[in-house]
Amino acid sequence: MSEACPVGADELWPLEARVQHTLRTDDASALTVLGYGEISSVLLLEGAAGRFAAKRLPRFDGAERVARFSLLLDEYLAALRAAAVTPVESWLVDLPQGDGTRIVYIVQPLLDPAGLAPKRLHALAERPAGDAEVARCIDAIVAATVRCVSGTVGLDAQLSNWVFVGEELKYLDVTTPLLNDEHGTTRLDTDLFLASLPALLRWPVKRFVLPDILARYHDRRRALRDLVANLHKERLAARVPELLARCNRDLPGAPLTEAECRKDYQSDASTWALLQTLRRWDRSWQRQVRRRVYPFLLPGSIER
Repeated sequence: MSEACPVGADELWPLEARVQHTLRTDDASALTVLGYGEISSVLLLEGAAGRFAAKRLPRFDGAERVARFSLLLDEYLAALRAAAVTPVESWLVDLPQGDGTRIVYIVQPLLDPAGLAPKRLHALAERPAGDAEVARCIDAIVAATVRCVSGTVGLDAQLSNWVFVGEELKYLDVTTPLLNDEHGTTRLDTDLFLASLPALLRWPVKRFVLPDILARYHDRRRALRDLVANLHKERLAARVPELLARCNRDLPGAPLTEAECRKDYQSDASTWALLQTLRRWDRSWQRQVRRRVYPFLLPGSIER
């Protein structure tokens, strides 16, 4: 996070108040939701310095945990830049709560949505296979992924995590700093990001599901396979052959196949759909049985 954040905590408090109102009442009319990730929600923030995307993270249990996360985020941003991957400028802002916990937002400039990689490729949908502009878009994303992914630095290369600012490609998804130590163990605070799951599921998911999810982001072949598979979710399956061909230029010993990528897409979609269903059940349990405020904003039905 190179420059001072252009957004002060005083500008985020009103947004958080609207989030809390939504969580209590299920009335989201005061919020402009720009998007839902599998873990965090992206909200529009109107600030004195302009319009921003504010990504609300799960609640932290104290300032020390926020400080550790902030240092890891800074290190991740530096690692991306060292691999010639330009992250969108990002700042961490935390809001201390009366019970000692902290609400944390990652703030980024609000960019032209037409530059998002899925929208850019949809805008080029009528271009024939081999079109030079389509090839440039695909090549930029694949090359950045290949440069970055390693045993220590991970990357979620799915299309929605990339944005073109003019002709410059930038990376959006920095809320989960994917860094491993020298032994290949994740340095990410996984308990923080598993907090949105029902309590009984957190240990099984951490033990049996999460390691494989994280491993894919540190394996070049699997990261590229995930990128190709994601074209099905983005309704860009017609571009699969072109993307496969470009990926396989960097995977000469183990080329990806279309069938393999489709199978990966179906498996991934099923896993995330199940987790979201369980979160919705947990929300109903917390609200209707335990009479508690459910602390996470959940998306509606996701088209996968």
